[in-house]
Amino acid sequence: MHQPREQDSGFDASARSIFKSGLKMNHLHLILAIEEHGQISAAADALGISQPAASRLLGEVEAILKAPLCARVARGVELTQFGRAMARRARSIFLELRETAREITELKYGSGGSVSLGSVTGPAIHLAVPAMRQVTAAYPGIEINIQIENSNVLMRELLAARHDFVIGRVPDDLDPRLFNMVQIGEEAVDLIVRRDHPLLEEARVTPEMLLRYDWVFQPPGTLLRRAVEESFVVAGVPLPKTVINTSSTILTLSIVKETNAIAAVARDVAALVADNGTPLGEIRRLPIRHRIRIRPYSLITAAGRALPPSATLLYDLILKQAYP
Repeated sequence: MHQPREQDSGFDASARSIFKSGLKMNHLHLILAIEEHGQISAAADALGISQPAASRLLGEVEAILKAPLCARVARGVELTQFGRAMARRARSIFLELRETAREITELKYGSGGSVSLGSVTGPAIHLAVPAMRQVTAAYPGIEINIQIENSNVLMRELLAARHDFVIGRVPDDLDPRLFNMVQIGEEAVDLIVRRDHPLLEEARVTPEMLLRYDWVFQPPGTLLRRAVEESFVVAGVPLPKTVINTSSTILTLSIVKETNAIAAVARDVAALVADNGTPLGEIRRLPIRHRIRIRPYSLITAAGRALPPSATLLYDLILKQAYP
């Protein structure tokens, strides 16, 4: 259903008069943190301040704007229509400031620009890395910042204007209308174990056999985690009982190498480390009977936000890698 456009009631006055009234950047940071976390205490933790300090900042900004920005709900707080409008404007302000800093840096140092990219692991290896190599060879002054994370984290970073674009998937709890998406590939999933793992003696591993061992999972709610869990449900077997949760690929590989734990990783990651002659090459891929399916990934930008030239260059090269 189409949602009515939120009104900007209370925000008709010019930005200059609002800031003259005492509005500060930390007020804007707080509103965005509350929007993301849904609790004042969690927002305070994210900003590194105490809850009383966060409550005081919220009271200040509501007094300045003469409008309630938050409303209490069962699990914490949510932004009112005034708060949502404020959050939308805050994101725009921080985006403009970041773009201003980028432009000034390029003018001062004559560099080729900068790009901020977020990506899930698999396509970062076989799409982003070759594209970045082409960009840096052609434009030696360019600066590329890349964050490797799960899609849940990356999409929120994109909304917060910390990335120009993302290679990943839109989580179910985010409105897809906030993004522009171009599907560019599928990410196969492998199960990995240490070199001498007992399951490697089996000709083909069944889901029931997997339950004998501990698991290393991505955090709950992530798309890869859910794909693995759904594979157990489809096979009619319970989920693993002993689980270590981490979003770190390096920690996952280290745990697998030193224990009998099993982990699910992107096939590109498994292919990069398995039997490669290094200590991490002691990791092996399990032959499993069932296929673990994960949703295709896309090149994703924030709706209504244009890419700067340097980011457009990298975006187009990644798209070319996907569709040569």
